[in-house]
Amino acid sequence: MGTTFDMASLEPVSKQKPFNAPQDRPGTTRWRSIAARLMFAAVAAALAAQPVSAAGAADDEIRIGNTMPYSGPASAYGVIGKTLAAYFDKVNAEGGINGRRIRFISYDDGYNPAKTVDLVHKLVEQDRVLLMFGSVGGATSAAVRPYLNTSKVPQLFNASGPAMWDQPQEFPWTMGWQPNYQTEGRIYAQYLLENYPRGKIAVLYQDDAFGNDALKGLKDGLGTKIPIAALAPYKVTDPSIDPQIAKLKASGADIFVNFTTPKFAYHRHPSCRRTRVETGSTPRGRFQLGRGAEAGRPGQCGRRVVGRVLP
Repeated sequence: MGTTFDMASLEPVSKQKPFNAPQDRPGTTRWRSIAARLMFAAVAAALAAQPVSAAGAADDEIRIGNTMPYSGPASAYGVIGKTLAAYFDKVNAEGGINGRRIRFISYDDGYNPAKTVDLVHKLVEQDRVLLMFGSVGGATSAAVRPYLNTSKVPQLFNASGPAMWDQPQEFPWTMGWQPNYQTEGRIYAQYLLENYPRGKIAVLYQDDAFGNDALKGLKDGLGTKIPIAALAPYKVTDPSIDPQIAKLKASGADIFVNFTTPKFAYHRHPSCRRTRVETGSTPRGRFQLGRGAEAGRPGQCGRRVVGRVLP
């Protein structure tokens, strides 16, 4: 059984056990609020276009489906599902959408595509959701994309950034949300070209749509101007990345590029612990860039760190 947030029975946000979260940077809360309003406006417009008799849209209730890794190697992202549930709870407290309450049904897929397939079939065929919203995971969302499009169930605002979400002709019922990973990889490349043109790069990346897309963007952006001395892929099911870290450390690179999910971003190889790298600091040329800086200190083995930690 998966974790389920059912908005008809979910405790009010004020009664839920609080969880620790990093402090927002200046202005972040305002932009998150704007983004949330834009997302919800789009969903509301889609709902308004549906007949009342449609699956998941009754006179008094709108059912929205979601899968989330509340457990497994990407469980750090489970907080996204809790945040979505809290936001829909707020909308319900303010009267819902045109008098209809939102029932947000979110199941734990453990970041496992096979499990996602079973759960999404359940959401569509048994729970009768109107749409899927904000599910985390590139491989997991890709596994159910053909089924959702064939069933004409909207798959909205996937919380991952592979370029494959931009295929409206083939998959018109699917759309992404965040900037795609190839674009981000090119942005990191531009930064390195401007600031460290004589650097030597080592890359740790997740061997799936996330990591491979980010790596492609980095390579496309660098061209032949900065060498990549070593590449070390890992599988999300790997128990350890010690061999990959050892390989990267031995490459002689002085820039560590990190395209990982949180479990692996926090990993520290024993041979790296002699060097202290404070997140966000720049002594002796070290730096943190991107979401790797938010995930901890993945750069103990390198002098310079570029990070991207997202599904």
